[in-house]
Amino acid sequence: MFTSAFALALFAAVSIATPINQQSAFSLDESDALSVPEFASRPELFQLHKDLIQVSSLSRHEENATAFLSKYLSNQGLNVELLDSPAGGKNVYAYFGEDKNASVLLTSHIDTVPPYFNYSLERDAENRLRIHGRGSTDAKASVASQIIAAKELVAEKKVSSEDISFLYVVGEEIGGLGMVPADKQLIKEHVGWDTVIFGEPTGNRLAVGHKGIYYFQIRVYGRSCHSGYPELGVDANKALIGIMNDLLTTQFPESKLLGKTTVNIGEIDASNAANVLSPYAACTVLIRAASTTDKIAAVVDQIISKHEKDAIRIETETTQRADPTYVDYDAPGFNHTSLSCSTDVPNMLNRGFKRYLYGPGLITIAHSANEYILPDMLEQGVDDYKRLVLHALGRN
Repeated sequence: MFTSAFALALFAAVSIATPINQQSAFSLDESDALSVPEFASRPELFQLHKDLIQVSSLSRHEENATAFLSKYLSNQGLNVELLDSPAGGKNVYAYFGEDKNASVLLTSHIDTVPPYFNYSLERDAENRLRIHGRGSTDAKASVASQIIAAKELVAEKKVSSEDISFLYVVGEEIGGLGMVPADKQLIKEHVGWDTVIFGEPTGNRLAVGHKGIYYFQIRVYGRSCHSGYPELGVDANKALIGIMNDLLTTQFPESKLLGKTTVNIGEIDASNAANVLSPYAACTVLIRAASTTDKIAAVVDQIISKHEKDAIRIETETTQRADPTYVDYDAPGFNHTSLSCSTDVPNMLNRGFKRYLYGPGLITIAHSANEYILPDMLEQGVDDYKRLVLHALGRN
C-alpha cells in the first residue's frame, strides 16, 4: 500500500504565482516549479515529470535516472530491484510485499536519444503552455503518468497495491537492450502478469500495433575504368542508383490496420571521382514494414535480382528484422492509432498476458530538437492509464 504521507502529498494545495512571461521560454527554479496555473490540479504529476526530465538519461548513460526512480519508488513503500542490462544501465522493477507477481504491469523506458536538453517552459502563439526537455514526451511523460495513475487508484481505494507492479527499462532507444534481459530474468524467476500496459507516446490514443522493421545494407561491386569509356568497366554507382530508385518507387505490401510500408535510404557510400566509373557503392535501407518481413524481403530480393546483371556482385546484410506487432485495443472509450516506430512490446515475450500500448504526447515530436508536451496531455495520460488498469482488472 502506498504510504499515507504519499496519499496526503497527492492532494496537496498549490499556490498560484505571478503570471508567466508569455513571450519567451523560461526555466523555473525548484521552489517555483508548481506555481504555474496549469499545474495546480495535479502538482505531484508535474513535479515528478520535471524531476525525471532534469536527470539526463541518454541511452547507455541512464544510471542517474535509475537511481532517482529507485529512490522515488522506494519512498512510496515499494520494493525495488535493479536488473542488469548489457547496455550498462540498470532496469527498475518495483512491487509491493514479497510477491513480485501482479495482475497489471505498467512499463516504459527511461532512456532518451541524444542530445540532452533541460526542462523549460514556454507559451506558444495560442498561449498554450509547452513543457520542453529531452524525454518530455518520449517517454518520461508515460513514466510519470503511469506512477501517478497508480497512486491515485490506490488512494481512491479502487485497486489494492498488489494489483500493480512497475518495470522501467534502459536501452529501449538502442534496440531493447534493457527490456530483453529484464524479461529473461523475470521469466527465470517465474514473474508474470495478466496484463501489461506499455507506455510510449501514442497521441493519447490506444494503439492497435506498430510496424515491423527491416534494416539492411546493400553492397554493389563493379570495375573501375576511365569514365569516357564506360563500356570497359562496370559502374557500381549506376547499379545502386537503379536499386534505390526501385526500392523507393515500388509499392510494398500494406495493412488495413498499420497502413503503408515505407522505405528510407540512409547512409550512401558512393565516393568516387567523376571521371572514374565506381568500383564500389553501398547504402543502408530501413523499411517500416506494415506486412510480414518475409513478404517485404521477397520484394527486395526481386529488385536486387533485377539489377544483378548490372554489377559484378551484389551483397546484402541484414542488421535488424522484426515483423509488425499487434496489441489489444478492446478497452472502451478510446480513439485508436497505429505507430510507424518500434517499441519494447516485441522485446517482452508474450506468455499469455494482454498487451496495451498507450501514452501521452505525440510521437511526431519525440526525438526532435523541439520535444515538448502539453500539460493536458499529461493529465489525460493519468486518467487514461487509470481507465486501462481498471479495464484490465474488470472493475469499470
